[in-house]
Amino acid sequence: MKYEIGSTAYIVESNRIVKEVTVVRQSGDFYTVRFDTNGGIQVRSSRLFASREDAEASLTEKKKDQKRFNSPYDYPH
Repeated sequence: MKYEIGSTAYIVESNRIVKEVTVVRQSGDFYTVRFDTNGGIQVRSSRLFASREDAEASLTEKKKDQKRFNSPYDYPH
């Protein structure tokens, strides 16, 4: 999807936070976006979403029962 300069888009940060950004510049497949503060970053068009709902739908669900690592004691001997 093409975004116009000055339009509002949404980005997912760290696969858990949805932020509203403003498109500042386009260069090929990359967009420079600015947050509500003075900060800004350059992202691919695949990381931008047109609505908050689309961005929230892209978030992955974390499994609460999944362990972070396997202990050596978890394996059968």
